[in-house]
Amino acid sequence: MSKFWSPLTASLVPYVPGEQPKDKTYIKLNTNENPYPPSPKVIAAIKNAANADLRLYPDPTCEDLVKAAAAYYGLPAGQVFAGNGSDEILAFAFAAFFDPAKKLLFPDITYSFYKVYAKLYGLRAELIPLDEQFQVRVEDFRVDNGGIVVPNPNAPTAELLPLDDIRKLLADHPDQVVIIDEAYIDFGGQSAIELIGDYPNLLVVQTLSKSRSLAGLRVGFAFGSEELIEGLNRIKNSFNSYTIDRLALAGAVAAIEDDDYFKGTTAKVVATRERVTEQLLAMDFKVTDSKANFVFISHNRLEAQVIFQQLRDKGVLVRYFNQPRIDGYLRVSIGTDEEMDAFIQALQEIVGK
Repeated sequence: MSKFWSPLTASLVPYVPGEQPKDKTYIKLNTNENPYPPSPKVIAAIKNAANADLRLYPDPTCEDLVKAAAAYYGLPAGQVFAGNGSDEILAFAFAAFFDPAKKLLFPDITYSFYKVYAKLYGLRAELIPLDEQFQVRVEDFRVDNGGIVVPNPNAPTAELLPLDDIRKLLADHPDQVVIIDEAYIDFGGQSAIELIGDYPNLLVVQTLSKSRSLAGLRVGFAFGSEELIEGLNRIKNSFNSYTIDRLALAGAVAAIEDDDYFKGTTAKVVATRERVTEQLLAMDFKVTDSKANFVFISHNRLEAQVIFQQLRDKGVLVRYFNQPRIDGYLRVSIGTDEEMDAFIQALQEIVGK
């Protein structure tokens, strides 16, 4: 611990991203990146934007990008917020909507950044246990609270919460902001964006990182009532008015507008996921009902940590969480068909032993 750190800095336990080793070439199935490149139109737009205007600040309102996202989802522009990845937007939202005097609720097995943000902003978090099948039970959230965050599909379990359950969650807590984090919604779920008109307490957060192959660009969105969007803008403009650079703005607009490419790549990921799921089940793996671009698996005989290490030795990276309730599971991102064939072959060799 540094003598120069503040007490807050010393108390933080930062988020740990998936490893990015450089000792050799790996098949990377550990960070939920899209295995396919972004739309060629995105690359062209970024190249076109790489001009003398880079000497100028980008548009702080992200007007063109906000309008493109609003048109795509059929919303007024005043109900859309654009930020530097969904993680930044979540950080803004934790500051904008949650009161340290009241408990913030989110699932006990979920995206670990929520705990980090709660600590960073001095919020009291209460973890609501998933059931034995890793499902969110909305009735368990019917306790006194100052806000709720639920990822849908959940990570790392990949399980989807039906839209009817989200309606119940919103109706049960009309005076609290409910954030639905939809980082993986495009791989088989139905977005809650269509509920915004009926529930002013709903904030939906999405990202271009997964389904539009732009994890390296860092662009995300929040969708909600104009009151919530104004709250996010107040936090953003008290922190950094220029959160998205000119190249990212241009590329993000092109990504949203190339709908055919987006649908094509997500369909390929879903098809590969379904095929790999069948192969895993045939190898005595338990596989949750994934609606994401990853699967969450556990073997009937072999320990997850052992499989994780042996896969790594064979040049295949997956994610292992040494945490209660899920230390018997691995999270495996869906790669190309060739990458997943190599993964299955490596697993067969391990299971065969």
